[in-house]
Amino acid sequence: MDRIRWGLIGTGFAAARRAEAIIQDPRAQLVAVAGRDWHKTQQFCQALPVSSVPMAAAAPIVTVAVEHWRSLLTRDDIDAIAVCTISSDHAQQTDAILRHDKHAIVEYPLALDPQVAQDVLHLARLRDRLLHVEHIELLGGLHRTAIEHLPSLGTPYYGRYVTLQPKHPAPRRWSYCHAEFGFPFVGALSRVMRLVDLFGAVARVSASVRDWPAFQERDQAEAVPEGGYYSSCLAQGVLEFQNGVMAELIYGKGDRIWNAQNQLEIWGEAGSLRLEPDRGWLLHDQTRHDIPVSGRRGLFARDTAEVIAALLDGTPLYVQPEQSLYALEVAEGLRRSAQGGEWLTIEAKPPSTLTA
Repeated sequence: MDRIRWGLIGTGFAAARRAEAIIQDPRAQLVAVAGRDWHKTQQFCQALPVSSVPMAAAAPIVTVAVEHWRSLLTRDDIDAIAVCTISSDHAQQTDAILRHDKHAIVEYPLALDPQVAQDVLHLARLRDRLLHVEHIELLGGLHRTAIEHLPSLGTPYYGRYVTLQPKHPAPRRWSYCHAEFGFPFVGALSRVMRLVDLFGAVARVSASVRDWPAFQERDQAEAVPEGGYYSSCLAQGVLEFQNGVMAELIYGKGDRIWNAQNQLEIWGEAGSLRLEPDRGWLLHDQTRHDIPVSGRRGLFARDTAEVIAALLDGTPLYVQPEQSLYALEVAEGLRRSAQGGEWLTIEAKPPSTLTA
């Protein structure tokens, strides 16, 4: 095999970036796309860029739209399927893909429930199919810069990662729906994954969450809550790591968030590090040093290229699904802590690939 033939589920932002990455890779072909809305799926396929890779003596490649994602499963001209749809559908769709002996890429989280995710991972191993859970935050400039400068801080003891996104008005979409997005630190699993990758195994966690329900008008009557949706949420988590590091997570979005923020801060015995998406500062020996931080452009393409190389050449991937599953166990601990109002011990065993 010299080319991976792909199916794609989804028509949103992640699906568009994944489609572009597949189309532009000479070792891949995007065969068909399925979405939740037939009209949007057709529009999505019509708007796809033309492959920049010349194919001698070959007809132009046309990506077709299909009405239901299950139609992708039985096609003989598809080797792998990328799942880029709502979080609550990830596990069901990935499970079905693996049961039809196709390889799978899925955007995080693999599932909203860690046990379900474990079952899907076990199926992938049983079927000897590649299962890749995307975590492009580990490839980005902010994370790579943190890893590069972490040794200069001496022994780290505190971290703080804040991501706040104002939305006025708040959108009425799946990422603002409890059932479809999941608990904030589950749906936004990359926040937990970043800290786990930096600091290793987690001993215990604590969390609290506040959200504001979405409202709708009915027949000019008084506004009433719209079930399942919210207009804003604000979540705080504290993670105590087995190596002694204490880290805070703050995540918020919607119409009660007033200032955008994306910042990672780490304190160590010899200095501190503060990083934002396009700049950073290292405080060392009482001197502040400005440090560059590269952007996020091209990360989906890099992630896709690594998956294709893994399938064709057996090249190891930058992240294993066991790492994502462990982060999901920690996120589930945060959810249970927020629900019960108490500290919760993380019993899950971390994979050996985690940084100690």
